[in-house]
Amino acid sequence: MGPFAAAHSEHPVTIDAATQVLADLGERIEPGADLAVVFAAGIHRTCLLDLRSGLTELLDVSHVLGVSVSGVVSGGREVETGAALSVWAGHTGEVRPVRLETIDSGRTILGLPASIEPGSVLLLLADPFSFPVETLLDAIDTEGLDLGVAGGLASAGRSPGENELLLDSSLHTDGAVGVILPPGSARTVVSQGCRPIGQPWVITDGSGQMIRQLGGRSALSRLQPTIDGLTPEDRALAARGLHVGIVANEQVETFAQGDFLIRSLLGADRSSEAIAVGAQIEVGQIVQFHVRDAESASQDLYERLTEVEPEVAGSLLFTCTGRGTNMFRDDHHDARAITEVFPDVANAGMFCAGEIGPVGSRNAVHGFTATALLFG
Repeated sequence: MGPFAAAHSEHPVTIDAATQVLADLGERIEPGADLAVVFAAGIHRTCLLDLRSGLTELLDVSHVLGVSVSGVVSGGREVETGAALSVWAGHTGEVRPVRLETIDSGRTILGLPASIEPGSVLLLLADPFSFPVETLLDAIDTEGLDLGVAGGLASAGRSPGENELLLDSSLHTDGAVGVILPPGSARTVVSQGCRPIGQPWVITDGSGQMIRQLGGRSALSRLQPTIDGLTPEDRALAARGLHVGIVANEQVETFAQGDFLIRSLLGADRSSEAIAVGAQIEVGQIVQFHVRDAESASQDLYERLTEVEPEVAGSLLFTCTGRGTNMFRDDHHDARAITEVFPDVANAGMFCAGEIGPVGSRNAVHGFTATALLFG
């Protein structure tokens, strides 16, 4: 037995899957864990409350989070479709449960504690249809809170009200749930599935989601030479979808893969030669075009994991639904990376409709990203 454990089941009968998971966890973890996290896919998405009862009554877990998802991670496996149940439990140190909701048409967040110990991490599970995660992250930044945020957006539902979120004994179909982890208990690794092409440019004209000028010239006049200068292989990647990276920390002089917040390039206006991106932009920001590349995404993930010290005993992995076999040729890519770098880790997680994690000093919502919350 150890301080962290993970177990999963793909049994098609929910009661049998839950029984198997609870039995496996009981053999692997010391009693009295501070936190358990339940990821439920397919038919098992309705079992969150039942599993909470089993975890608290049989294993004496103090707090339970749960979320309905399209696919789960357990150990070195990724189950992208079908019925699957993955549960993680750990002795993290005392956690603080948080239930977040919005008012004023999503402009105001309710539920964030007034006092948070600096260096804490908010493990967050959110409904993408009803909770504006970026509004929360902006509020944390505006208030100057020393609070990291990591987690993911529920991916089981295709319309409002179809996702389920569990916080202890309460089940919700909107908003967000989470726990505040104590300082020093976890580290976050964010690996984005894109790499930069061309060179960085300063936005010299633009507003809203439209970039009109880069470095004093129209955005399209900067983009076209970038595409023309690519190798045939990179031109093919660009044809499948271009992205725009916004520099996360403009205080550094040079930028490399991982220094950007990646957003989609949504389209272009030929008459004005402006481009539209999936973010609110500001004049003075530095941006660079990106392509989605499985090979560099894989290399980046492994490099970022191997930089982590000291040894890791527990891991929660939040990976995009656009990754997995949609990005990589081999199955179980991100989960296997975690377990190859940390062979004895208790690993579990989910496929997300958006991943949450810091880049530089900024918390952000991502796409095509693998975010890992690592426990020593």
